[in-house]
Amino acid sequence: MTLSTADQSRLEHFWQHCVTHQYFNIGYPESADFDYSQLHRFLQFSINNCGDWNEYSNYVLNSFGFEKDVMTYFSELFDIELEDSWGYVTNGGTEGNMFGCYLARELFPDGTLYYSKDTHYSVAKIVKLLRIKCRAVESLPNGEIDYDDLMLKIAADQERHPIIFANIGTTMRGAVDNIATIQQRLQLAGIARRDYYLHADAALSGMILPFVDHPQPFTFADGIDSICVSGHKMIGSPIPCGIVVAKRKNVARISVEVDYILAHDKTISGSRNGHTPLMMWAALRSHSFADWRQRIRHCLDQAQYAVDRFQAAGIDAWRNENSITVVFPCPSERIAKKYCLATSGDTAHLITTPHHHDNCMIDALIDEVIAERDTDAWGIGATRAHQGTHQRPPAASRLACPRFDVI
Repeated sequence: MTLSTADQSRLEHFWQHCVTHQYFNIGYPESADFDYSQLHRFLQFSINNCGDWNEYSNYVLNSFGFEKDVMTYFSELFDIELEDSWGYVTNGGTEGNMFGCYLARELFPDGTLYYSKDTHYSVAKIVKLLRIKCRAVESLPNGEIDYDDLMLKIAADQERHPIIFANIGTTMRGAVDNIATIQQRLQLAGIARRDYYLHADAALSGMILPFVDHPQPFTFADGIDSICVSGHKMIGSPIPCGIVVAKRKNVARISVEVDYILAHDKTISGSRNGHTPLMMWAALRSHSFADWRQRIRHCLDQAQYAVDRFQAAGIDAWRNENSITVVFPCPSERIAKKYCLATSGDTAHLITTPHHHDNCMIDALIDEVIAERDTDAWGIGATRAHQGTHQRPPAASRLACPRFDVI
């Protein structure tokens, strides 16, 4: 490959930009402390995982063997036998969510999809693309789905085959919808387990809950039908990716035979890069269960440290149980942009992902928020908080000071 001097200079400038900002992120869930240098040599190959990793494909330059190992790992992690499950390495959480909703639609073509207002924005795209009937459900102050409103809307719709989109860690508040409660309420409403579908969006918390002592329900043993998790969030990857796992019997409904590659396709995307399965395999093989527990504990400890520092300064910060998402009143636009914070309305959050090996960035952010508050230069969110309009969840639904979720 030959590039002009100007183009080479442009690439060098971008390289320096990446090096400078590699560990900048405190507002979004991505782990930057990965090292896949042993895999660099595979970038010279066009590795395509089109088809089913458990079958032969005439496109022989694939990483199916590695992808099978990845799916074996996540089947065990999410408590389902490999022979009863099927899934694949996706392009990210959105594709995983679409896959789960696709299976649900094929099972219940006239069913209505119910999701809370704290659900990731991509669900709106998914329902349009799949043409599924849908209903947005109110959220509780801590970000969980409002179980009463869910049942009221199912009853009002006279829906006999609801499709439940459960959040295992919401985008802004890190809330986990209680799938045990959802199933109990559906049973009380006279809806049998065989008559509804339960998908779990565990993009972030899918790699947190398996490694804490007291996780909320989230696995197939707990009653889900499918689940997705991101690979670039808690695991870490230079290329966005994810993993989706579903019940094999439901996946069989969407299988398509592709004669010219001698394979069956059960995926959303068809052709899939074979490099991210290699990365996920390397990450999983190089970390023991104890390593992941330690990694998660570090993140939870940092999240609690941030809550404690905010609260010591009189700032109303909190986090949900087993969450590394710390919620606090939205500071000024200047601070939000400087630290690349995710904001929504009067709320902001920081996320303590693993590449924060110390508290330096957390302290720097909190120091600026405190200083700005003390000089009456707060933004809209903080002003509302001082006026008493910032909604804080009731104590029973949040985790402020106690550390009983930390392993």
